[in-house]
Amino acid sequence: MNTQTMLKIEDLHVHYGSIHALKGISIEVETGQIVTLIGANGAGKTTTLQAITNLVRKSGGKVLFNGTDITHMATHHIINNGIALVPEGRRIFPNLTVHENLMMGAYARKDVEGIKKDLDWVLTLFPRLRERLKQLGGTLSGGEQQMLAVARGLMTRPKLLMLDEPSLGLAPLLVREVFQIIQKIREEGVTILLIEQNALAALKIADYGYVLETGRIVMQDTGQNLLKSDDVRKAYLGVAIT
Repeated sequence: MNTQTMLKIEDLHVHYGSIHALKGISIEVETGQIVTLIGANGAGKTTTLQAITNLVRKSGGKVLFNGTDITHMATHHIINNGIALVPEGRRIFPNLTVHENLMMGAYARKDVEGIKKDLDWVLTLFPRLRERLKQLGGTLSGGEQQMLAVARGLMTRPKLLMLDEPSLGLAPLLVREVFQIIQKIREEGVTILLIEQNALAALKIADYGYVLETGRIVMQDTGQNLLKSDDVRKAYLGVAIT
């Protein structure tokens, strides 16, 4: 596996008024990895993804993507450079069909043949969407809407796919399916930065993980080592240590 650093975040700070939401975090994502960021609600996980894509203003620090400084780059240029964000809460277009939602993911692309190929790829990854191409996005189940949100992100043809709480509100069977699909996406050559409250599921598939508490990284290690950590198990996995 190529272990070149794809994403490097150095000493990142974000303020919301007087609230210091991110307090100097540093994260690295290697090419071909699944990296997860776990932590309680309000720890700063979503803010981290929004800061990477310049959806919120940074008050300090640097973000490098494949060696290019994207700290102050406009969001649409960041997307065109190969970063896709699938936001928390799905945010699909309810009044557009599944097919139209997917094509919105490719709106900035000009390679017609590549778009056709990628459409076929995402419909192979998510066969249920193929059966519902003409259905309005708003009529899909929660699980199907989550699949559509991920598929739409993939239609940008990203090098790095950032997923914010993809399992939120899904039944356990669907959670398992979503995490299997995340692994498949990685096998297709897409690097993944995953934000999850379901720490157990995330760490099981992650190459590396960071634990975020009130805007600071308090622990980092391989996914497997974090799974075995007493502190992580007590705080995030609901497992009492005896």
